[in-house]
This record gives sequence, structure tokens and C-alpha cells, in this order.
Amino acid sequence: MQKRILFLGASDDQVPAIEYAKEQGHYVITCDYLPENPGHILADESYYVSTVDKEAVLELAKTLAIDAVLAFGSDSGAPTQAYVGNKLGLPSNPYESVVTLTRKDLLRTFMKEHGFYTPVSKSFTDYDTAYRDMALFKLPVLVKPVDSSGSNGITKLETVDALKNAFDAALSFSRAKKVLIEEFFDYEGHIVDGDGFIVDGKVVFHCCGDSQRSELVNPLVFVGINIPSVMPKTRIHHATSEIQRLLTLLNIKHGPFNAEFAFDKEGNFLLLDFGPRNGGGSVPKVIRNATGVYLTKYTVDAALGSDCSDLKMKETEGFYADYLVHTLEDGVFDHIWYSEEIKKNIIAQSITAKPGEKVIRMNRTGDRIGIILLKFSSLDEMQEKTYNMEKYLRVHVKKEAN
Repeated sequence: MQKRILFLGASDDQVPAIEYAKEQGHYVITCDYLPENPGHILADESYYVSTVDKEAVLELAKTLAIDAVLAFGSDSGAPTQAYVGNKLGLPSNPYESVVTLTRKDLLRTFMKEHGFYTPVSKSFTDYDTAYRDMALFKLPVLVKPVDSSGSNGITKLETVDALKNAFDAALSFSRAKKVLIEEFFDYEGHIVDGDGFIVDGKVVFHCCGDSQRSELVNPLVFVGINIPSVMPKTRIHHATSEIQRLLTLLNIKHGPFNAEFAFDKEGNFLLLDFGPRNGGGSVPKVIRNATGVYLTKYTVDAALGSDCSDLKMKETEGFYADYLVHTLEDGVFDHIWYSEEIKKNIIAQSITAKPGEKVIRMNRTGDRIGIILLKFSSLDEMQEKTYNMEKYLRVHVKKEAN
């Protein structure tokens, strides 16, 4: 039976879910304030409304007589999905809980109140107060927007002298106009990233990989994921248990999540970031390659209230990764050079930049010019190539004419 699904977002990240919904014969409606986003082309109907304007989206949803609302892979749209779902009696999690999970300041406060390990942190609305309170922190600290994703506006601050620029950068990316400052977590080994899924309040699936970062870009910016993670399974099981505790406390009953976490040398677990949605980019695709689990399907089905009880934990098989293709300099995109060694590993690619288009140096995930999916024959090969990708792949740009 055809269902009417309102998708909050029509960017590249939402396209896989839109495509699955269309394959199932559902009627797809996209809501996104950017008319050029590709999901609109696939949709049966499109509306240019901001996904963060929950009242406008609610009114739109009422007129459309929808059966489901879904913000696939989108932090900014997740609270609106919950708000509209709660108001219309559609499958959804508690609005206040989703807001807590998508606001870094609220999440840190909630975690501290319920006994989770948290670094010293405080949120601010103005620079003067933040500067005055810097004595509360041990440097280095992270300065970041309370409500942004994709590494937007995040700075690792080594000296107080640089606070003004870091604070202003974070504030510029915050819809709430609020900045979180927290002590840097000196983690051991890798930062782990990955997606999971909740059914009837239980984490039934959780797939973890090592988050790739690049010193050439910005060590805070995600440039890809390697699956499986090399983190000991005992630590991953502990992380899953703590995530379960958090979701139980917040009464989150169903749907996907993306979690980023790490441990320090003392064994302290810190949830670095959490989103009540699928991972962005190609994370669900990499997980499907590694496990066979089609999380995109379950996410759409869960939004429709379909039975997802057949989803179970599954171990990874093989070695898979994605990589956010990017440039290290501003200019005009010309072409990408791939070495023969990396060509054999590429199983899929999507390059969105066209020759002649202006591109900028990557400083956040949104600056990518495309994504490649890779398969490797061993863990050693995966690590060597993904952590030294500049040897195997180069984006060539031309300087802009004056």
C-alpha cells in the first residue's frame, strides 16, 4: 500500500532513503529550503521550507495528510521530525529527548546529571563572559556551536589569546547563538564512529568503525570511516551499553542513531557526539557492505511504523571504508588523479564537483567534493591506504583568474 512520506531534507545525504522509498512505491514529498538539492528531482512533490522551522513544517504536514515524517542523516531536521511526529501521532521519539541529543550543551548537562563521564564544560552566549570564565578550564579546550554538525565552527584552542576568533566562528554556525567550551578529551587510540538501531527501546544493532581524520585538513574533521574498528571488543561492548543506558533514560524507543566515542588511558568512556539519525555521507552504505544490514531500509520502515523486529546484531566481514574526496587548496576544480594502487579498491564513487566549478579547501565535512567507497583485502592494507590517501589520490585545481 502506498504511503505518503515527508522527507526533511533533499541533499545528497537524503537521496539514498528517498530512492528506497520510491522503490517501495511510496509517495515522496521533500521539504528543503534549497531548490537545487537533488532529492527534489526524485520527489513526487517538493516544498522549499526550512527543516528547522518546526511550526512551518507542522502546518505543511497537516495539509499533506502524511503517513510518516523522516529526517534521514540530518541533525538539524531530527527535532522537527520528532515535533511533527508527536503532534500528528506518527511514529516518533519524544521531542524533548531528541532536542537533548542534538544540543551539545543539553546533552553534556544530562550526561553529568546521570553519572556519565563528562569533561569540564560550560555554554555561553557572549564572548566577554566566556573570556572571564576561561579560568574554569584546563587548556586545551574545544570551542564549538551547541547545535551544529559536520565539524562546523569547531576549534581546538591552545591559548586564551585565540579565544575571540574561535568563539566568533562557533557562534556563526549556531542557530541558538550559543557556544560550548569543554576541556579536550585526551583519547587513546582511535575515535570510533558508527551507526546503530533501536527497536522497542533496545539497541539491536551497532556497527563501529574507526573515524579517519587528516592532519593535512584539520584533525577535528571527519574524512571517512574504516570498518571494522580496531578498538578492543570489550570497549565497544561497554560503549554500546552506555549508549543503551542513555537512550533508556531519554525514553528513545525506535530508529537509527550515530555515535562517536573514545576512551582515555584510564579507561574512561566519553560519548563525543551523538545524533538520533543515520550517519552522514556514506556511513550506512559502508555498514551495508561490511555487514549486509540495510539500515536505510529499516530507517524508512521505522518511520512508517513497520515491524523491524527482524533486525539483529551482525559481525562485519571484510574491510571497507569511505573517503570524503576534498581539495587542500582553493581554486577551480580540474580533475582527480587516482593511482593504480587505489583504483582496484574503489567499488563506488560519487563526485559532485564538475570541472570548472569553484572549490574550497576542506575545513568541514560539507566542503567535500565527493565520496568514494572502498574495499580492501586486509586490515593492514586498509589502514595504510586510508591514512595516507594523499599518496593514492589527488584533487587537481587551477588558480582562479584575477
